[in-house]
Amino acid sequence: MSKTSWNSPLIRSEDWVSVWLGAALILLAIVGVRPVLPSFSWSAGSPGGLLSADNVLAALVLGLLLMALSAAGLRLMGGDVRAYVVGFAVLFGLGWASQTVAGIPTLKEWGISYVIVSLVVGLVISNLGSVPPWMKEAVRTEYYIKTGLVILGSSILFGEILRAGLFGLGQALLVILVVWRFCYWFCRRIRVDKEFSVILATAVSICGVSAAIAACGAVGGDRKKLSYVTSLVLIVAAPMAIFMPAVAESVGLAPVVAGAWLGGTIDTSGAVVASGEILGDSALNAAVIVKFSQNALLGLAAFAISLWWAFRGAGDREERPTARMIWDRFPKFVLGFMVVSLLFSFLLSPEVVDATGGLLKGIRTWWFSLAFLCIGLETRFRDLVSMDGGRPAAGFLVAQGVNILWTLGVAWLLFGGVLFSVPDL
Repeated sequence: MSKTSWNSPLIRSEDWVSVWLGAALILLAIVGVRPVLPSFSWSAGSPGGLLSADNVLAALVLGLLLMALSAAGLRLMGGDVRAYVVGFAVLFGLGWASQTVAGIPTLKEWGISYVIVSLVVGLVISNLGSVPPWMKEAVRTEYYIKTGLVILGSSILFGEILRAGLFGLGQALLVILVVWRFCYWFCRRIRVDKEFSVILATAVSICGVSAAIAACGAVGGDRKKLSYVTSLVLIVAAPMAIFMPAVAESVGLAPVVAGAWLGGTIDTSGAVVASGEILGDSALNAAVIVKFSQNALLGLAAFAISLWWAFRGAGDREERPTARMIWDRFPKFVLGFMVVSLLFSFLLSPEVVDATGGLLKGIRTWWFSLAFLCIGLETRFRDLVSMDGGRPAAGFLVAQGVNILWTLGVAWLLFGGVLFSVPDL
């Protein structure tokens, strides 16, 4: 391979390497390379089974596979592979511990998922101590979460969403359009810069961290701003997942309406599932449909933001946007997400989709766990308070409040039998 082609952005950029890494794991699963996933389910309130030889071996095998493939990707990006391997081993151990804690039955009942636990572990390390220099090469939030998002496409099946009805897509569109516009407008009014406002608005209106990553890629955003927003999303999602089901029950919301409300406002999929389960099967089904509908619109939203930013967002630029400029702005991992979703929705047989679904979901969980650990390791609370005088946090919280009220109204209209018959979920 020539030096020019070796240095091509198609080969070496983090966005593309994330696509290759996610595609490699998916391809291995499709052709039959399916390692056993370690279990994190406690039995009789005891973690004893998690420490069995078979379970520990399964974790080690999976860890070596993820390490080898991601280290190869890091080599393409020009990183220090030796330092990465050492740091990744420790990070993987922290991920295993986080998922083990998240498996505690009481925490699961409260809706405290591995996402929250992973974030808290990272925050404790970074705020009460410091991240060792030898570990920093492996602290790559975007690399891990972009790979996880590519794999997420395997579970976003358009056929299932459409068979469940168009209510979820309708709500997702109404929430995205109104809440995004309000959040962006409000953040600009309180003097948050355009780039920050776009990331905040996209996170609060679409699907939290995944959307924030896509928006940051679309506008070429600052990693510090992205870490700030993802930390806000996760910190706010935890209490919402606990208290919103109680509010829904106290005011007597129908389960389907309550589920649609939860799915449209809580910004992490794990918290949506946990809170929906509290209210029963109908609420859970509605919550998942709405959340998956938002996820399914992520690719289109990223493309729209790329176009908007190229033509209007970066207003201080004098040259006219070109097709190449728009392409460069578009987050390539979102393209991978869309291709994988189409592949699993329409091209692969149902047998293959069913056979690989559990494994790919487990692998995706691992990447997300590592990513949220890294977010915590890169976040210090004093930075959240001091950054831009706390205005971005204020903008996010106000917009989330509007999101809660607006989504409740939309869910009531679409799922409550006001405009249409109540869907059978």
